[in-house]
Amino acid sequence: MNRHRIAARARALRRDRSGNALLEFALGLPLLLVAGMWGVELTNLAIMNQRISQIALELADNASRVGLYTGQATVQLREADINDVMQAVRVHGQSIGLATNGRVILSSLENASGTQRIHWQRCLGMKSGADYDSHYGTTTTTAGTNTDTANAGTLAPDGMGDTGAKVNAPLGSGVMFVEVNYLYTPLVGNGWFASTRRIHYIASFIVRDTRDFAQIYNPTPTATRMTCNLYTT
Repeated sequence: MNRHRIAARARALRRDRSGNALLEFALGLPLLLVAGMWGVELTNLAIMNQRISQIALELADNASRVGLYTGQATVQLREADINDVMQAVRVHGQSIGLATNGRVILSSLENASGTQRIHWQRCLGMKSGADYDSHYGTTTTTAGTNTDTANAGTLAPDGMGDTGAKVNAPLGSGVMFVEVNYLYTPLVGNGWFASTRRIHYIASFIVRDTRDFAQIYNPTPTATRMTCNLYTT
Protein backbone atom coordinates (compact mmCIF):
# COMPACT_ATOMS: atom_id res chain seq x y z
CA MET A 1 0.00 0.00 0.00
CA ASN A 2 1.54 3.31 -1.08
CA ARG A 3 1.66 6.41 0.99
CA HIS A 4 -1.13 8.10 -0.94
CA ARG A 5 -3.57 5.31 -0.13
CA ILE A 6 -2.45 5.35 3.53
CA ALA A 7 -3.01 9.09 3.72
CA ALA A 8 -6.46 8.72 2.11
CA ARG A 9 -7.42 6.06 4.62
CA ALA A 10 -6.23 8.26 7.49
CA ARG A 11 -8.29 11.22 6.23
CA ALA A 12 -11.37 9.01 5.90
CA LEU A 13 -10.89 7.65 9.42
CA ARG A 14 -10.50 11.17 10.80
CA ARG A 15 -13.81 12.20 9.23
CA ASP A 16 -15.65 9.07 10.44
CA ARG A 17 -18.16 9.86 13.26
CA SER A 18 -20.00 6.51 13.33
CA GLY A 19 -18.54 5.47 16.73
CA ASN A 20 -19.29 8.67 18.63
CA ALA A 21 -22.52 7.43 20.24
CA LEU A 22 -20.92 4.18 21.36
CA LEU A 23 -17.98 6.02 22.88
CA GLU A 24 -20.23 8.45 24.71
CA PHE A 25 -22.33 5.57 26.04
CA ALA A 26 -19.23 3.75 27.28
CA LEU A 27 -18.03 6.86 29.10
CA GLY A 28 -21.44 7.68 30.61
CA LEU A 29 -22.52 4.17 31.63
CA PRO A 30 -20.54 4.06 34.92
CA LEU A 31 -22.02 7.38 36.01
CA LEU A 32 -25.50 6.19 35.09
CA LEU A 33 -25.06 2.97 37.05
CA VAL A 34 -23.76 4.82 40.12
CA ALA A 35 -26.66 7.29 40.07
CA GLY A 36 -29.16 4.47 39.53
CA MET A 37 -27.85 2.31 42.38
CA TRP A 38 -27.72 5.33 44.68
CA GLY A 39 -31.38 6.04 43.90
CA VAL A 40 -32.36 2.41 44.46
CA GLU A 41 -30.53 2.31 47.82
CA LEU A 42 -32.10 5.52 49.12
CA THR A 43 -35.53 4.38 47.97
CA ASN A 44 -35.11 1.05 49.74
CA LEU A 45 -34.02 2.80 52.93
CA ALA A 46 -37.06 5.09 52.80
CA ILE A 47 -39.41 2.16 52.23
CA MET A 48 -37.81 0.23 55.09
CA ASN A 49 -38.33 3.17 57.45
CA GLN A 50 -41.97 3.36 56.43
CA ARG A 51 -42.48 -0.38 56.96
CA ILE A 52 -40.94 -0.34 60.44
CA SER A 53 -43.02 2.70 61.37
CA GLN A 54 -46.21 1.00 60.15
CA ILE A 55 -45.43 -2.20 62.06
CA ALA A 56 -44.98 -0.19 65.29
CA LEU A 57 -48.27 1.65 64.73
CA GLU A 58 -50.11 -1.53 63.85
CA LEU A 59 -48.95 -3.36 66.97
CA ALA A 60 -49.85 -0.48 69.29
CA ASP A 61 -53.26 -0.16 67.65
CA ASN A 62 -54.02 -3.90 67.76
CA ALA A 63 -52.83 -4.26 71.35
CA SER A 64 -55.12 -1.42 72.41
CA ARG A 65 -58.19 -3.28 71.09
CA VAL A 66 -57.81 -6.99 71.92
CA GLY A 67 -59.25 -8.90 74.85
CA LEU A 68 -62.15 -11.01 76.04
CA TYR A 69 -65.39 -9.29 77.06
CA THR A 70 -66.69 -10.47 80.41
CA GLY A 71 -70.06 -10.35 82.11
CA GLN A 72 -68.85 -7.38 84.18
CA ALA A 73 -68.68 -5.13 81.07
CA THR A 74 -64.89 -5.18 81.21
CA VAL A 75 -62.33 -6.72 78.88
CA GLN A 76 -59.75 -9.21 80.09
CA LEU A 77 -56.41 -9.12 78.29
CA ARG A 78 -54.99 -12.63 77.95
CA GLU A 79 -51.56 -13.97 77.05
CA ALA A 80 -53.17 -15.56 73.99
CA ASP A 81 -54.35 -12.12 72.85
CA ILE A 82 -50.84 -10.70 73.16
CA ASN A 83 -49.42 -13.68 71.27
CA ASP A 84 -51.95 -13.07 68.49
CA VAL A 85 -50.94 -9.44 67.95
CA MET A 86 -47.27 -10.42 68.12
CA GLN A 87 -47.93 -13.10 65.50
CA ALA A 88 -49.26 -10.37 63.22
CA VAL A 89 -45.97 -8.51 63.66
CA ARG A 90 -44.05 -11.71 62.95
CA VAL A 91 -45.96 -12.32 59.71
CA HIS A 92 -45.86 -8.72 58.47
CA GLY A 93 -42.15 -8.43 59.23
CA GLN A 94 -41.21 -11.79 57.73
CA SER A 95 -40.14 -10.44 54.34
CA ILE A 96 -37.57 -8.11 55.98
CA GLY A 97 -36.43 -10.59 58.62
CA LEU A 98 -37.72 -8.43 61.47
CA ALA A 99 -37.74 -11.22 64.07
CA THR A 100 -34.14 -12.16 63.19
CA ASN A 101 -32.68 -8.69 62.63
CA GLY A 102 -34.72 -6.68 65.09
CA ARG A 103 -36.43 -6.40 68.46
CA VAL A 104 -40.04 -5.46 69.21
CA ILE A 105 -41.08 -4.40 72.72
CA LEU A 106 -44.71 -3.98 73.78
CA SER A 107 -45.23 -2.19 77.10
CA SER A 108 -48.39 -1.48 79.07
CA LEU A 109 -48.03 1.98 80.57
CA GLU A 110 -50.81 2.39 83.12
CA ASN A 111 -52.03 5.10 85.46
CA ALA A 112 -53.13 3.60 88.77
CA SER A 113 -54.47 6.27 91.18
CA GLY A 114 -52.30 8.93 89.56
CA THR A 115 -49.12 6.85 89.46
CA GLN A 116 -47.58 6.02 86.11
CA ARG A 117 -46.07 2.54 85.87
CA ILE A 118 -44.91 0.01 83.32
CA HIS A 119 -47.17 -2.82 84.40
CA TRP A 120 -45.86 -5.47 82.00
CA GLN A 121 -43.80 -5.97 78.84
CA ARG A 122 -43.70 -8.57 76.07
CA CYS A 123 -41.03 -8.92 73.40
CA LEU A 124 -40.23 -10.49 70.05
CA GLY A 125 -36.96 -10.71 68.13
CA MET A 126 -33.41 -12.00 68.32
CA LYS A 127 -31.41 -8.77 68.51
CA SER A 128 -30.10 -7.82 71.95
CA GLY A 129 -27.94 -5.18 73.58
CA ALA A 130 -28.28 -1.50 74.40
CA ASP A 131 -29.34 -0.55 70.87
CA TYR A 132 -32.17 -3.09 70.72
CA ASP A 133 -33.53 -3.55 74.25
CA SER A 134 -36.00 -1.02 75.65
CA HIS A 135 -34.77 2.58 75.77
CA TYR A 136 -37.64 3.79 77.94
CA GLY A 137 -37.81 1.48 80.95
CA THR A 138 -38.14 -2.19 81.81
CA THR A 139 -39.97 -4.35 84.28
CA THR A 140 -39.71 -7.90 85.61
CA THR A 141 -40.72 -11.03 83.71
CA THR A 142 -43.44 -11.79 86.27
CA ALA A 143 -44.91 -8.27 86.35
CA GLY A 144 -48.57 -8.31 85.46
CA THR A 145 -48.98 -12.08 85.73
CA ASN A 146 -51.05 -11.82 88.91
CA THR A 147 -52.32 -9.24 91.38
CA ASP A 148 -49.48 -9.61 93.89
CA THR A 149 -47.92 -6.29 94.89
CA ALA A 150 -44.51 -7.68 93.95
CA ASN A 151 -45.72 -8.00 90.35
CA ALA A 152 -47.29 -4.56 90.06
CA GLY A 153 -44.64 -3.39 87.60
CA THR A 154 -42.04 -0.62 87.53
CA LEU A 155 -42.71 3.03 88.31
CA ALA A 156 -42.38 5.41 85.36
CA PRO A 157 -43.12 8.81 86.95
CA ASP A 158 -42.58 10.79 83.75
CA GLY A 159 -44.17 8.26 81.40
CA MET A 160 -42.41 6.69 78.42
CA GLY A 161 -40.76 8.17 75.35
CA ASP A 162 -38.07 10.65 74.36
CA THR A 163 -37.28 13.67 76.48
CA GLY A 164 -39.77 16.42 75.76
CA ALA A 165 -42.21 14.03 74.11
CA LYS A 166 -43.08 11.51 76.81
CA VAL A 167 -46.39 9.65 76.73
CA ASN A 168 -48.56 9.41 79.86
CA ALA A 169 -51.52 7.12 80.50
CA PRO A 170 -54.86 8.72 81.43
CA LEU A 171 -56.07 8.23 85.00
CA GLY A 172 -57.47 4.74 85.49
CA SER A 173 -56.47 3.69 81.97
CA GLY A 174 -53.45 2.60 79.99
CA VAL A 175 -51.38 3.13 76.87
CA MET A 176 -49.93 0.44 74.64
CA PHE A 177 -46.40 1.67 73.98
CA VAL A 178 -44.35 -0.02 71.24
CA GLU A 179 -40.65 0.18 70.41
CA VAL A 180 -39.20 -1.36 67.26
CA ASN A 181 -35.45 -1.50 66.61
CA TYR A 182 -34.21 -3.03 63.36
CA LEU A 183 -30.73 -3.56 61.86
CA TYR A 184 -30.79 -2.26 58.29
CA THR A 185 -28.29 -3.78 55.85
CA PRO A 186 -27.76 -1.91 52.54
CA LEU A 187 -28.58 -3.57 49.22
CA VAL A 188 -25.13 -2.65 47.89
CA GLY A 189 -21.97 -3.04 49.97
CA ASN A 190 -21.86 -1.27 53.32
CA GLY A 191 -20.77 2.35 52.96
CA TRP A 192 -21.16 2.60 49.18
CA PHE A 193 -24.45 4.48 49.13
CA ALA A 194 -25.78 3.82 52.66
CA SER A 195 -24.32 2.29 55.79
CA THR A 196 -25.55 -0.43 58.11
CA ARG A 197 -27.69 1.32 60.70
CA ARG A 198 -30.35 0.82 63.36
CA ILE A 199 -33.85 1.92 62.38
CA HIS A 200 -35.83 2.95 65.46
CA TYR A 201 -39.53 3.77 65.75
CA ILE A 202 -42.02 4.09 68.60
CA ALA A 203 -45.82 4.22 68.63
CA SER A 204 -48.53 4.43 71.27
CA PHE A 205 -52.31 4.09 71.47
CA ILE A 206 -54.65 4.59 74.42
CA VAL A 207 -56.51 1.41 75.34
CA ARG A 208 -59.84 1.62 73.50
CA ASP A 209 -62.10 -0.36 75.82
CA THR A 210 -62.87 -0.77 79.53
CA ARG A 211 -59.91 -3.05 80.15
CA ASP A 212 -59.34 -4.96 83.37
CA PHE A 213 -55.86 -3.72 84.29
CA ALA A 214 -55.48 -6.02 87.31
CA GLN A 215 -53.32 -8.53 85.41
CA ILE A 216 -52.78 -10.43 82.18
CA TYR A 217 -55.01 -13.48 82.36
CA ASN A 218 -53.82 -16.89 81.23
CA PRO A 219 -56.67 -19.41 81.52
CA THR A 220 -56.33 -23.10 80.70
CA PRO A 221 -54.96 -24.13 78.26
CA THR A 222 -52.22 -21.69 79.14
CA ALA A 223 -50.37 -19.70 76.50
CA THR A 224 -46.61 -19.20 76.41
CA ARG A 225 -45.61 -15.81 77.79
CA MET A 226 -43.38 -13.78 75.43
CA THR A 227 -41.40 -12.17 78.23
CA CYS A 228 -38.46 -9.88 77.49
CA ASN A 229 -35.80 -12.18 78.90
CA LEU A 230 -36.39 -14.33 75.81
CA TYR A 231 -34.82 -13.63 72.42
CA THR A 232 -36.78 -15.65 69.90
CA THR A 233 -38.22 -15.41 66.42
